[in-house]
Amino acid sequence: MSKKLAALLNLEVELRSCEPIEEEYCKEVPGNFLKNASSGFCSKLAEQLVSPGVTLPWILSLVGSGTGLSGMLVPLKNLGSLLPQLMVSGSIRRFPRRKYFWAIPAFVQAVMVILMGLSLMYLEGDKAGIAVVVLLLFFSMASGVSSVAFKDVMGKTIPKGKRGRLLAWRATGGGILTLLFGLALYFFLRSWEPMSIILLLVGCAAALWVLAGLFFALIREAPGATDGGRTPLEEFRAGLQHLKTDGNLRNFVMARAFLMAIPLAQPFFVIIGRETTGAELSGLGIFVIASGLAASVSSPFWGRFADRSSRKLMMAIAVFGIINCGLVLGFMYLSPASQSLYLFAPLILLNMMAHGGARLSRKTYLTDFAPEKERPLYIALSNTFIGFFTLLTAGIGFIAEWFSKEVLLLFFVLMLLISLFWISRLREV
Repeated sequence: MSKKLAALLNLEVELRSCEPIEEEYCKEVPGNFLKNASSGFCSKLAEQLVSPGVTLPWILSLVGSGTGLSGMLVPLKNLGSLLPQLMVSGSIRRFPRRKYFWAIPAFVQAVMVILMGLSLMYLEGDKAGIAVVVLLLFFSMASGVSSVAFKDVMGKTIPKGKRGRLLAWRATGGGILTLLFGLALYFFLRSWEPMSIILLLVGCAAALWVLAGLFFALIREAPGATDGGRTPLEEFRAGLQHLKTDGNLRNFVMARAFLMAIPLAQPFFVIIGRETTGAELSGLGIFVIASGLAASVSSPFWGRFADRSSRKLMMAIAVFGIINCGLVLGFMYLSPASQSLYLFAPLILLNMMAHGGARLSRKTYLTDFAPEKERPLYIALSNTFIGFFTLLTAGIGFIAEWFSKEVLLLFFVLMLLISLFWISRLREV
């Protein structure tokens, strides 16, 4: 079926060049492209339904959890997914096929989402918030294992120059599904009880993670090199050696670290939008719609941009993020009568577009830049250092409490300016 669909979509022609895929597996590229994309359709929608940047902050505010816990969601999500990667990358290398290191964690993520739903059902206030934050940490650790495996499997099954397009397909398909779900939430489900909607969100997300894992497990992956397997300590030492000798890797880690301002700003944008407009649960549908539009509209453009120059895309995204922070700051100074949810929703849309472009550009850059045999180590090393950086930002929400939300927005702008400096030092790949 995948071969017939690939022919219908003209993927046989689009993906005819197989460099550096093994000749024996070249004919599998179109089918693998579709299976990977289908997995992405499911996982991207699942991510949005329980998004730590949009959905979960909104839900926690509804159950009476404190703003501080909402501000910890994105940093802890990144911490859980990034820090463990150096520990597992050496182990992954011992297995010739790595697709199961994406599929099995997807099933674990489904279990964590179900437990989140049960926590929201039986707990309230800060107890519910703490339970969700802890479960999100375990959810993210499973996601971290998947991240190392995904880029390695993509490098083995999708030709160079087509990987940005695959990432765009995953994001676009997931974005369209998210848009449809957001429309249903706003127009047809707004009369439901809040808890019923919350349980629908987590139930659908859990089912989608299961489907995503099944699709990824069907990928036809050539056996990879299994030599050079290292213990976590050996992996860490090897990673430090690469970091010392590879200046471009150091520049990439710094550029990516400060580009984190875009996802870190997301929950605060949601909180600003909810507080300034006084929106209730129906407003969440608007933000989910914005999320779907962001992925479906921008991802095809970001994908082609990344295949031409992922470095230049990273630079454009940093500028994009600075402009959007300025627009949110301007919205806060409008008169209360002008602070409409419908006026603020496009600002959420723009930040989600920027976030999608940031993720796609850095994934494409690192996959293309990292040496093939050391790709899992490069991925894990950069992610682990970003995890340490994210740990430092876990209390970033206190800037808003100690000073103001305006100062917090200016802090994000400063981070993006620093990111621009490091991106300018990257070499083209």
